[in-house]
Amino acid sequence: MMLPYKFLIYISYSYSVPIGNPLEEEIIKRGFTIKWFSDLEEGKTALHNKSNILNDIKDVLNYKPDIILTISDSVPDFINALKVQVFHGFNAEKRSFKKDHFRIRGLFDLYCTQGPSTTSIFKMLQKKHKNYEVIETGWSKVDPLFPIEKKPKNTIPTIMIASTFTERLSLAHNEDVYQEIKRLVKTENYNFTMVLHPKIPKHIVDKWAALEASCFTFYNTTNLIPLFKKADIMFADTTSAIQEFLLQKKPVVTFKNHRKEDYLINVEHVEDIENAFKLALTYPETILSKIQSFILDLHPYFDGKSSERVIDTSIDFLHKDKSYLKSKPLNLIRKYKIRKRLNYFTIKSYNKPFTQVKG
Repeated sequence: MMLPYKFLIYISYSYSVPIGNPLEEEIIKRGFTIKWFSDLEEGKTALHNKSNILNDIKDVLNYKPDIILTISDSVPDFINALKVQVFHGFNAEKRSFKKDHFRIRGLFDLYCTQGPSTTSIFKMLQKKHKNYEVIETGWSKVDPLFPIEKKPKNTIPTIMIASTFTERLSLAHNEDVYQEIKRLVKTENYNFTMVLHPKIPKHIVDKWAALEASCFTFYNTTNLIPLFKKADIMFADTTSAIQEFLLQKKPVVTFKNHRKEDYLINVEHVEDIENAFKLALTYPETILSKIQSFILDLHPYFDGKSSERVIDTSIDFLHKDKSYLKSKPLNLIRKYKIRKRLNYFTIKSYNKPFTQVKG
């Protein structure tokens, strides 16, 4: 007989919702209970159309979840549940190693990693910290991307523009890039779709949105996958949306990407952008081959079943003996910041991974 598990999807920002939706669908399909909680107003606003929301941390504690699927960097240590890190993006490598995707915050029991390139590093760090487990599952957000549907290339090619919120890396903040896209819109040789990160300042968003024309459409959405499917290529900077888009094996043109990887067509000067678009639209075999190698390391799951694996893995680990794991660190400053954010102060803290014994 299946136990009636209670899941909580814990978020902070709106961009976490498309990551949680496939997990919610899988949980509901299995007949388990699922609730959502956001520790910030921006995330709460994005959840306004859902009926299964917990509005207050006290409601979360009263709910008593068995498993917390976290799509944020932190989770309250004072909730006695299995704390699973699901991740809010691929590793975009925008910052240094210690400050980026692989920062160990001493809060999670289980990391459900996306592919070999991240699993290997979290496992290496696990040997040092010894207070969490790492299991590769793939990433729930990209489930709706599969199976990849082959479609004829558009008569007028569609180019999706995406940009990170980090100002020094963002093409959206670059006036010369804006003017070049504005010029290309007027040629009507390309259809442009554009989406910007929710953290990008409103005046930047408004400027790009004002380009609206028959061949330029601005989307105010965090649901990127429908846009990925319609686009022939992507134009971006150092946003993690690049990795998601590449899973379709379509080329990406980047502007001043600080990594300059060989699977990208990177340009450093605005006057080279259109030629890079023309090259990308030929789908060059050398680039496609490098994309293939990259995505096999990034996310080698093309079955659309990563959410299934996350749920299976979480339930299995919930019941597993975890006595081999060390206690989590004291983390007093981080724990205080969590309490301050939630306006909930308690001395209670669970530093041992939660285990549920089957009855």
